Amino acid sequence: MTQPKGPVANFAEIRAVLASFPGPDRQAAAEAAAREGQLTKPPGALGRLEEISAWMATWQGKARPKADHPRVAVFAANHGIAAQGVSAFPPSVTEQMVRNFVSGGAAVNQLSTLFDADLRVYEMALDKPTADFSKGPAMREEDCARAMAYGMMAVEANLDILCLGEMGIANTASASAICAGLFGGNAQDWVGPGTGVAGDALTHKKAVIDGALKLHFAEKRDPLDVLARVGGLELAAIAGAVMAARLARTPVLLDGFACTAAAAVLHALDEHALDHCMVAHMSAEPGHRRLLDKIGKKPLLDLGMRLGEGSGAALALGLVKAAVACHTGMATFADAGIDGKV
Repeated sequence: MTQPKGPVANFAEIRAVLASFPGPDRQAAAEAAAREGQLTKPPGALGRLEEISAWMATWQGKARPKADHPRVAVFAANHGIAAQGVSAFPPSVTEQMVRNFVSGGAAVNQLSTLFDADLRVYEMALDKPTADFSKGPAMREEDCARAMAYGMMAVEANLDILCLGEMGIANTASASAICAGLFGGNAQDWVGPGTGVAGDALTHKKAVIDGALKLHFAEKRDPLDVLARVGGLELAAIAGAVMAARLARTPVLLDGFACTAAAAVLHALDEHALDHCMVAHMSAEPGHRRLLDKIGKKPLLDLGMRLGEGSGAALALGLVKAAVACHTGMATFADAGIDGKV
């Protein structure tokens, strides 16, 4: 993996890393496509499983990709905006859920175990939330860049695929504000129930976000500045992990709304920055569908999930494993002695 020289501590260094992104491995893609055409099935008969195996081959640089060493990385942090009552739960739940992850009691634990994934949970200064972005920027440039650099450390050599997720009370408020800052619109376009706010509480959440949008985005902002102004430490870390995965040629599965919003910052900087990523599922959070339209991604699953914590990405890992198993394990027509199509 190509590592940046020295610690990344500002946005200029982030942009330099982004500029060094490798492109797709077209030779591996061509070899994988040739093999796919010879497997014992009609062309296209496995639907999106064929798309997944081709994507894995293209970004791993292997005609026969692997899914033996997956990692699920969950980043956890607290948000100052939670003080405005935008979540159904208090910030203390972030730390409590981290303990639940560590003890094996969360949904993502069960799914990671089921699909033989290495689950890592990264706590990010839970006792030091970001600033309340309804009153000023959530992070300084240096803090945001360092959080992105921290996320880059989650990507090690020899990972076959990286599943990303987050935990942070009030992070759907942050994600909504990021989306509005990147793509325009107001709270009505992007804000949803998150942890379950409804009625007057949801109206209040939208009003808080609209106020923050007026404060920060009276003029168009650079995408990294958007992340610093209204993002969170865990969201910055996810963006960093996506970057490091690209350098390492590791395909990425993005979880739901907050995770995709974090990655969308990179898309806003370079429309090809997320080509090595797939979105695992369509979150029930209403802004997620709009966001996927903006970044041109089609989710693998649509099960009405809105849990976060990487659960959707871990679940979609089963599809990736199935796609790779079929592509690498099936016989060709020649191997099986079956007449191919005339």
